[in-house]
Amino acid sequence: MAELQGPEAALFDFVVMGSGIAGLTFALKVAAVGTVALITKKDRSDSNTNWAQGGIAGVMAPDDSFDLHLQDTLIAGAGLCHEDAVRALVTEGPERIRELIALGTHFNKESDGDYALTQEGGHSRRRILYNNDLTGREIERALVESIHSHPSISVYEHHLAIDLAKSKDDDERICGAYVLDTLDGEIRTFLATRAVFLATGGCGAVYTHTTNPAIATGDGVAMAFRAGAKVANMEFIQFHPTTLYHPAARSFLISEAVRGEGGILRDRTGRAFMLDYDERGNLAPRDIVARAIDAECKKQNEPCMFLDITHVDAAEIQHRFPNIYARCLSYGIDMAREPIPVVPAAHYMCGGVVTDLHGRTSLPRLFASGEVTCTGVHGANRLASNSLLEGLVFSHRAAELFLTNTDHTPPLLEHVPPFRPYRGRVRVADTEALKQRIQTAMTKFVGIVRSDQRLQQAATALQVIMDEVDHLYATCRPTEDLLELRNLALTAQLIVRSAQQRKESRGLHTTTNYPETLESENHDTVLVKRKRTDFAVVGEL
Repeated sequence: MAELQGPEAALFDFVVMGSGIAGLTFALKVAAVGTVALITKKDRSDSNTNWAQGGIAGVMAPDDSFDLHLQDTLIAGAGLCHEDAVRALVTEGPERIRELIALGTHFNKESDGDYALTQEGGHSRRRILYNNDLTGREIERALVESIHSHPSISVYEHHLAIDLAKSKDDDERICGAYVLDTLDGEIRTFLATRAVFLATGGCGAVYTHTTNPAIATGDGVAMAFRAGAKVANMEFIQFHPTTLYHPAARSFLISEAVRGEGGILRDRTGRAFMLDYDERGNLAPRDIVARAIDAECKKQNEPCMFLDITHVDAAEIQHRFPNIYARCLSYGIDMAREPIPVVPAAHYMCGGVVTDLHGRTSLPRLFASGEVTCTGVHGANRLASNSLLEGLVFSHRAAELFLTNTDHTPPLLEHVPPFRPYRGRVRVADTEALKQRIQTAMTKFVGIVRSDQRLQQAATALQVIMDEVDHLYATCRPTEDLLELRNLALTAQLIVRSAQQRKESRGLHTTTNYPETLESENHDTVLVKRKRTDFAVVGEL
């Protein structure tokens, strides 16, 4: 790690924000042609990737094909997937997975030496590679070890980007980022001669209950939108259908793979209900399963439903799901002997910053990959275990642009203005109270099932909160809590405004006012910044 003293600017070829699979992959690849600053909010392994249990999808079996994976993804996406993006994902995915393996990532194998493959909801074949039930952690381990030993990569832990830095001469040209060192409170400018790369993950923390780590505060989407980048399809927030329901458990995720290995969703009486909602039963895509659980809970006035895998041999359960088994047991639930109480929780942001198939955003020199983006891969609902694959494939595609083209014109970095002065201090109690108000409004009004009235109630509440946040930001010294709050508030507004534009029910967006899926609404919802607090809707990515 390069040491920085004081508030001076730091100059690199690439500035990468985020240390999940997307950011680490891009950083490793472009380090072959330039210096890289890797900026991460917490420790370098703190990311949504590290929390991913299930696995990574790829066509590896002889009875599988690219066309089958393509069709499964398109079906799950409910008509909004971009086929060219999905085709790139599924055809290039296996080679990218092999690169992960070459880096030292370990996936489970069968006794004959072939990779063990599991099946998850929405997949027509067994194509999910996994490492027990901690796949994300294993992938993160291998990537972080490679990053740590690379001489061209400097890692800045406990650094939080405030905003993207632009040239004084070109209001769209991105030159770097203003970054807060959360340990000493200094604000520094990181400048990039070639590209700024967003890989900041999702926004689960806008909801009270989420499977995401607390750092998932929508930072990249908010920064990009404030800078003028297009964002799209923010109404499509995926709720994972099965998180542990227990007063002491913080939305612990019960992997999709539990249903893939035979788990059955039941109500309190033991009735299996999924065939009432979809012919695929317990292997239906996540949006359908989450709505089914939500509907059954409301219909029966129950706080949860139950996931039953007790018919599978206890030794096999402990071998296949050691982390889930141990966590459930710590709460007094033996999943080999009794069903697991489950409820849906916010899990994944299917929309995000608009990019092309090589990670280019609508702003010059700003690139992005992973959950922060909208590539067109996920459409209105993400297929299970395509997220890690998306980060791999599109980070590689973005890096290829720089590996094959060394001819570039550096920006005039002396034309980047300094960060604004700041004055007072904000109290943590103030930011925490505002954060809880955002989460309450989003959970109450912008959940699995929505309505025009609820969305308007959310919009009204969020605007009041945003006004308070803007005042704090304008008058106080930036802190980690304040910056995350600012990003959460804007991201929540983007979700609500996008949801208000979609006059139908499709994929992850269900509204009681427009219960049908309409051909006239078969398009992306794209937002751009018009002025400080207004959103303009544009017609195409």
